[in-house]
Amino acid sequence: MAETIHRALDAVYLACIWVAGTCIFLMSLFIPWGIFARYVLGTGSQWPEPISILLMVIFTFLGAAAAYRAGAHIAVVMLTERMSSGVRGVMAFAVNLLMVGVSAFMVFYGIKLCIGTWGQSIPELPWLPVGLTYVPVPLGGFVTLLFVLEFLFYGDQSQRNVVQFDLLPDSEEKAA
Repeated sequence: MAETIHRALDAVYLACIWVAGTCIFLMSLFIPWGIFARYVLGTGSQWPEPISILLMVIFTFLGAAAAYRAGAHIAVVMLTERMSSGVRGVMAFAVNLLMVGVSAFMVFYGIKLCIGTWGQSIPELPWLPVGLTYVPVPLGGFVTLLFVLEFLFYGDQSQRNVVQFDLLPDSEEKAA
């Protein structure tokens, strides 16, 4: 059972990394295009800035969830490193319970935010509902919640090798 959960969350983790990386890649294309269009072509494109902001929001919330699972999220350990191992364990458990609370808050109120702003639109992108731009908040909260629960029930996963998923079936690999 634990192996099945780890494999499923490995897939979620890898998806978060790929989506976050794709967002950064696209931002690195869209922002220079906006600058080029404004200063070289003399016609400013209205879409690069709001799309890049949306990509940054996606990158932030999914990237933070992946960083939590990888044990690479920002942590201030100056105080905890000076405590005994027993106190450190209690503090780590308390931090993870707080993470459950923060993640649940993001899911619950993020969904309310999405629903409440769905009928609004961004002036530069009238086809895009504002509520859709807030979807990364509850989604990132949900993924973080999954990773925190995995940590609480199965321990730290940051030192475990992530299962690699083959993109090619065995028959195609042998032919290559």
